[in-house]
Amino acid sequence: MQSDEPVRKALRWAVVLPALAGVLFLVSCNRREQSGPPPVPEVAIVTVQPQQLVLTTELPGRSSAHLVAEIRPQVNGIIQKRMFVEGSDVKAGQVLYQIDPAPFQAALDSARAALAKSEANLPAIRSKAERYRALFAEKAVSQQDYEDREAALKQAEADIQYWRAAVETARINLGYTRVTAPISGRIGKSNVTDGALVTAYQPLPLATIQQLDPIYVDVPQSTAELLRLKRRLESGRLDQNGTNQKKVKLILEDGTSYPHEGIFQFRDVTVEQTTGSVILRVVFPNPDGLLLPGMFVRAVVKEGINDQAILIPQQAVSRDPKGMPIALIVDGEGKIQQRRLTVDRAIGDNWLVSSGLAPGDRVVVEGMQKVRPGASVKVVPFDAARKAGAGPENTGRSARKPN
Repeated sequence: MQSDEPVRKALRWAVVLPALAGVLFLVSCNRREQSGPPPVPEVAIVTVQPQQLVLTTELPGRSSAHLVAEIRPQVNGIIQKRMFVEGSDVKAGQVLYQIDPAPFQAALDSARAALAKSEANLPAIRSKAERYRALFAEKAVSQQDYEDREAALKQAEADIQYWRAAVETARINLGYTRVTAPISGRIGKSNVTDGALVTAYQPLPLATIQQLDPIYVDVPQSTAELLRLKRRLESGRLDQNGTNQKKVKLILEDGTSYPHEGIFQFRDVTVEQTTGSVILRVVFPNPDGLLLPGMFVRAVVKEGINDQAILIPQQAVSRDPKGMPIALIVDGEGKIQQRRLTVDRAIGDNWLVSSGLAPGDRVVVEGMQKVRPGASVKVVPFDAARKAGAGPENTGRSARKPN
């Protein structure tokens, strides 16, 4: 009896297990029928449309005065009076300092007196020389006496020329006692006071005048950026024609825009060895005196016009394991394809794409994490206004550049 029990148990399990497996199979099939096929992922896309784009570069720079004149005395003397208000605007020719003129007036009077004395002696010496010339022709006087009288006449005439030059020198030096402004502009603080002793052409200027309207802004541009710009112009990707190309905008230190546009004047031909850059000089009107020499500013310089610029949202660009920028596009069959891009710069919340995309390409902006290359997707348009509050701008500024 005991030996039949294991056999009966084995028979029962042989019947139960196939039945249980069948039940589980029916339940699994039922669940599959209820769930149906997996849904097609949905992605938001933008369609690539070339547009005209004015490319600009924002470069740091500093302002400098249009004209600078350091006022130095040209004669030695004592400052009698300062004749301007520090920090005020002065006109060219305006008297700034008065140096004691007394010794220079005396020197002028002495030179004039010596000139008058020489001019008074000249008629008598000339008359005597003419008589000796006539007597020498008749051999009434020796040749030595004749030559002495001729030499005396020439010496008297030379003395007159000498004292005339001395009078002019004394007059010029007397004029130098009135130190005048060589240019119009704004004068700074005075480095001397009344009663100070000054010397001609001393190292320390008495004051400095700077002309602030117009005013220069010197902007350094790297040679790498300069070479890149030239290559783009040569390849035809940029058009630099037009008078507006030379107009430059300015951003002040507090982030506000300067109300006046400047004109690009020239690019220096020498590269600064320490920085590897060249200087761009821009002239700005400064009627209100808002710009001061040495002020830090940012200049928005126009590079050119790209007639076939391609902009896509920054969120549409990711990086592959090598760090290269890539994007996903939806092909004509509704499947995902991966493209490697070359991006130029960031413009607002968009990337400017140099290569990798063509007009009409549908670029995936949202839903990239749900798809893989080769997968079928459902596309919906990307609502840029809802996401960012604004669409792509038609003027680009080089804020930062990708690696």
